[in-house]
Amino acid sequence: MSRKTVLASGLAGALAAAGCSRAEPPPEDAPREDEAIDDTETYVTERLASMTVEEKVGQLFMVYVFGSSAETDHPDYVAANRDHLGADNAAEFIEAYRPGGIVYFTWSDNVNDPGQIAELSNGLQEAATAGDGVPLLIATDQEYGQIVRIGEPATQFPGAMPLGAARDAKAAERAAEFAGVELRAMGLNHDFAPDADVNVNPANPVIGVRSFSSDPDLAAELTAAQVTGYQAGGVAATAKHFPGHGDTDVDSHVGLPVITHSEQEWSEIDAPPFEAAIKAGVDMVMSAHIQFPALDDSLTPATLSEPILTGLLRERLGFEGVIVTDSLEMEGVRSEYGDDRVPVLALLAGADLLLMPPDFRQARDAVLAAVESGELTEERLDASVGRLLALKHSRGIVEDPFTDADAVSDLVGTDEHVAVADDISDRAVTLLQNDGVLPLTADGASVLVTGRGEQSVAAIADELNRLGLRAEAFPSGDDPDGAAIDRALGLADGKDAVVVATFNVAAGSAQADLVESLLGSGVPVVAAALGTPYDIAHFTGVNAYLATYSGTTGSLASLAGVLTGEIRPQGSLPVDVPTAQDRDEVLFSFGSGLDY
Repeated sequence: MSRKTVLASGLAGALAAAGCSRAEPPPEDAPREDEAIDDTETYVTERLASMTVEEKVGQLFMVYVFGSSAETDHPDYVAANRDHLGADNAAEFIEAYRPGGIVYFTWSDNVNDPGQIAELSNGLQEAATAGDGVPLLIATDQEYGQIVRIGEPATQFPGAMPLGAARDAKAAERAAEFAGVELRAMGLNHDFAPDADVNVNPANPVIGVRSFSSDPDLAAELTAAQVTGYQAGGVAATAKHFPGHGDTDVDSHVGLPVITHSEQEWSEIDAPPFEAAIKAGVDMVMSAHIQFPALDDSLTPATLSEPILTGLLRERLGFEGVIVTDSLEMEGVRSEYGDDRVPVLALLAGADLLLMPPDFRQARDAVLAAVESGELTEERLDASVGRLLALKHSRGIVEDPFTDADAVSDLVGTDEHVAVADDISDRAVTLLQNDGVLPLTADGASVLVTGRGEQSVAAIADELNRLGLRAEAFPSGDDPDGAAIDRALGLADGKDAVVVATFNVAAGSAQADLVESLLGSGVPVVAAALGTPYDIAHFTGVNAYLATYSGTTGSLASLAGVLTGEIRPQGSLPVDVPTAQDRDEVLFSFGSGLDY
């Protein structure tokens, strides 16, 4: 088998994502399709021929590094990098091991402000391209909403479930495109978004508002829209977590979830968003650390399952791009396999990019040993490296891996971007219950704002005051005790209304105790869910109930606008909300939403 034959499927997906599909005519001023395809094929073939086995294996890894610059000399970060990667800083590590990518995190001090991020990205790429090296994929988890690594002044676009409530695929695409522009301006060229999971389990501890909807068709439409938007904005998109993490009650960061869907249920519920992402030309698909017996009865986690990654994703769904694992530090994939075997098994199953092994050097050595022993053939190695090289070339990363750090402020957090984010937040707020207490239109009406999240409670109160009410803030804490509840009751006395911010309320939660106690005070109680919209099942007697699906600054401002009637509630529930007693008994159905 020739190298060109081995690489064919990987090249096709990356080229299609870059606009090089032979089925679509190019713009008149664009390079000819055949030229673009041949150019990438030539690059991949020639590059592979020039690489050592060690360099190829390096390309299979994406890791995190500590520090806000590529050559940090901060003693704490030097020590952390040395322990984690065997090098003092990112530049030294990259020059020694030639990894395929770097992923940014807040806790590793990578993302302080846009200018710093751009300088870090350029420093990493300088190290990667030294000596004619391959430029990096530079990524982060910027789903927006609940999962966001780069905060303000970068625009805080709504996350997935607010987009599901707003029901506007064009707006979802536009938000993703602007998000991609901002990420690329900071030197990132890859985003681990969108989340393509269909959240059909209200008790899901890890997905929730990261999902667009419990409806497969809506989730598929918005997944495809965001894939298109991100990639138009200049970053590779990643649909996750295949084959679907939406019906779990275990967090795969700490355990190994089991999905009990039948194969038919998988086809009808979990598969549509991934199929839509593939049709939209998504560059990457991320695997899930879950057992799915109907798809692989050996109970091998999907990340390590050849029937799922190769048989299902590659062969049945026809995905030709890069398969990336979820973090290999997560217990879901480590629970039954040693850290030295997981990366080899993932590659054998069909993965291309190994994300965040807990011990990079151990993982790299294990892959090198597997190639040397013949367990991993060089053809298999070249297929994965070829897909990664094709993606980097077709996305323009090879041609120009750098960003203009001096221009980043002109592209990040612009008024146009913020306006788009605010408009979606306004249209996402969903009113599910109202006995007439809303809107709070009386000028100077007195309101107590309490509940979970000190910053959220304060922000809601500040915005209500700006809009003409007299609002007092009392954050009761995430798990309010008796003293906090008594304090809230005292402050509520004489108020015209109480607004309670809640977040992912569970059975027996002290948040529910706070709401029920306030209901006994005789003061109208308005509950506002800042996370999943399922909270009302635990306090159905509230006078009014709204869902924002988000606690971002923009979402809280939109909530205050709806509370006062400055903004009409326009959101439609993107999931079914069941009763607290029975998951199959619907309290509020998909599509519910009241207006003023």
